[in-house]
Amino acid sequence: MRTATARRQNGSYKHRVTVRGHTLTVDEPEDEGGEDAGPDPQEMLAVSLSSCVAITVEMYATRKGWNIGDVECEVEYEPAQRGSPTKFHLTLRLPKELPEDQRDRLMQIAAKCPVHRTLEGEVMFEEELELT
Repeated sequence: MRTATARRQNGSYKHRVTVRGHTLTVDEPEDEGGEDAGPDPQEMLAVSLSSCVAITVEMYATRKGWNIGDVECEVEYEPAQRGSPTKFHLTLRLPKELPEDQRDRLMQIAAKCPVHRTLEGEVMFEEELELT
């Protein structure tokens, strides 16, 4: 099982997040009581999706020996409201010179990235409290 850990820093909502030796800062915007020292958790989710799609597409193209040039994936999202799900709008940008069959296949592969599959699938949570 992989681990990501969040620890509060000196600030209202700012947390230092560590994963595999990398450290990131996650915070809330100032208008939500944070210091805006980093993206908020929902923005991190969108970052996770967009980067996973781009990397998955690039890895697939590399395995196929396709030179696809620059890849960009933009994710817009609308957080869940009561009674409605979170909505993601994903835009994959590829060079127009790519053959149509490659573009179509890469769009199929984009929908199969691990984060995309996690978000559209069923998830389970095990929660526990540890007192320190």
